[in-house]
Amino acid sequence: MFTGLVDDVGMITQIADTPAGCELRIRCRYLDLVDGESIAVNGACLTVREHGRDAESNTGWFTVAAIVTTLERTTIGSWRVGQHVNLERAMRLGDRLGGHLVLGHVDGLGTILHTERQGDAWLIDVELPEALRHLTVDKGSIAVDGISLTVNALHATGVQLSIIEYTERHTALGERVAGDHVHIETDVLAKHIARLTAPYTASVSGAGEA
Repeated sequence: MFTGLVDDVGMITQIADTPAGCELRIRCRYLDLVDGESIAVNGACLTVREHGRDAESNTGWFTVAAIVTTLERTTIGSWRVGQHVNLERAMRLGDRLGGHLVLGHVDGLGTILHTERQGDAWLIDVELPEALRHLTVDKGSIAVDGISLTVNALHATGVQLSIIEYTERHTALGERVAGDHVHIETDVLAKHIARLTAPYTASVSGAGEA
């Protein structure tokens, strides 16, 4: 489980196709990773396969694998060498929860429609898949490429986000432009509530049908 607070921006240094999907090597600042631990890469929970340290630059690296199913449901298949990605290690019990509970399970892909500078904020309009729109609320939480963000406003096809300068500087979101696809994870509480109430809301909506 994660908090959506990005603690490093890594860079993809190698991509190799495998029979099961692909394997990526990512440069990072982490020097104490453990093989088998979970790590969120642009919000997708992946498993560290191997890790090490580059003695010359004193930076770390790790490899992760993305299977075919993951490639079909994320943007990972379009990633390129040299691309920056948001990284977050799994939270520890007792850590401060500065963002919100993020599982690292990508619910769908959003599309950046428009960006605009407004004072010291950067406004981003994101179109969401129709199936996810009812899971967002004004001033609620949403994870975009693994970043815990607050919904600034709702619009007909998605949400507007207001990005502060710190988030822009310390994540890879600042490199995104209109037309780019981003990973979306809606609030886990909203998903559970929607699932539990679905039988009742369906019966109410169909009550007046002839």
